[in-house]
Amino acid sequence: MLDGQIIRPDWPVAANVHAISTTRRGGASYGAYDSLNLADHVGDEPHRVQQNRRLLATAQQLPAKPAWLDQQHGCNVACIDEGPPQVAADAAYTHRGAKICAVLTADCLPVLLCDEEGTRVAAVHAGWRGLAAGIIEAALDKLEPEKRRIYAWLGPAIGPQVYEIDNVVRSRLLQADSQADAAFVATREGHWTADIYELARRRLLCAGVKDIFGGDFCTFRDPERFFSYRRQGACGRMASLIWLED
Repeated sequence: MLDGQIIRPDWPVAANVHAISTTRRGGASYGAYDSLNLADHVGDEPHRVQQNRRLLATAQQLPAKPAWLDQQHGCNVACIDEGPPQVAADAAYTHRGAKICAVLTADCLPVLLCDEEGTRVAAVHAGWRGLAAGIIEAALDKLEPEKRRIYAWLGPAIGPQVYEIDNVVRSRLLQADSQADAAFVATREGHWTADIYELARRRLLCAGVKDIFGGDFCTFRDPERFFSYRRQGACGRMASLIWLED
């Protein structure tokens, strides 16, 4: 049912690394959540969310249930080697096969990470608060980038032409990366557009990750494929998943 509705990263990773990102198409939800909403915290009918998760698992032949996170826009990273975490987290990682790291987004940036050897993977939920808090760096630490080559894929997020922020948010982001001026363009008084992809690329590069892929989507401008909180308010969430073959 979901054939043709899934985005598969185009990146040169090991054959045992599997990764996908969903669109909003192919599910059972209605209205603002039409149709493949995978989040159970946004007001959608719970039985439809569960149906959507089953549709995803069946269509993509997932080897296990994804480890859905309680995302809080922070910088906590959870290990899912033993199953879903019991604490709030905005990133997950694993060294084991058939353990699925997953993040939910609808404008925030999903970042998928893996090492060259295909021995560890991570999924990161990187909104502006997470970027400012250092969520990308915290997730990378679990993959030990100083010891191994890391690949990163930037999934569907709000594009730089439409992501407007105010001076307070810009200041927070510049406190975390003082050289990131080029990621902002002034619009009206006290407001700027922000390139969340560029901000993430800078963090990855500074951490030693040079193999960066993706980053050419815009959830706001593509209502046929993506949910967008900025565009819709109440809406569903897409999922970005990564796992190792068992």
